[in-house]
Amino acid sequence: MGRASTRQNKNIYQLRREELGLTREKASDVVAAVSPERIEKIESGKSLAHPDEVLAMADGYRMPELCNYYCANECPIGQRYVPEIKVKDLSQIVLEMLASLNSMDRAKNRLIEITADGSIEEDEIRDFVRIQEELEKISVTVETLQLWVEKKLADKEINADLYNEHKKG
Repeated sequence: MGRASTRQNKNIYQLRREELGLTREKASDVVAAVSPERIEKIESGKSLAHPDEVLAMADGYRMPELCNYYCANECPIGQRYVPEIKVKDLSQIVLEMLASLNSMDRAKNRLIEITADGSIEEDEIRDFVRIQEELEKISVTVETLQLWVEKKLADKEINADLYNEHKKG
């Protein structure tokens, strides 16, 4: 059995593995195709994880938010385009979504006015940016809801077969 790490600045991958009570050797059994040595390099920061390794850890550790963390914080493209999503309670997600939808309901006519002519004039930019930011909030809230569902599926709190059957339509 491996010894416990005393390192102070543990990354999200190491924290989750230790939370599950796994040694690197046992984690390697859970995380398909990632050796204990590779896990050590990722956890110590000697090497960045590859996307396929993050997917394997997210599945093996039952922590789908690892994928978003990787994209938002470690992937150069994702750092530019992917917002970091925080795990939240369903009620908080729904309330945030409703608040954003209510705000957009009030802003939709202004958005039509701004964009109807196919260009954004200088006196319209402020309103357009505000509306764009509200749309981004909706997008993040949708992603947060998807993450919540993935977490519940991983924890087997939602019946995956039934969910997927209804998802296919």
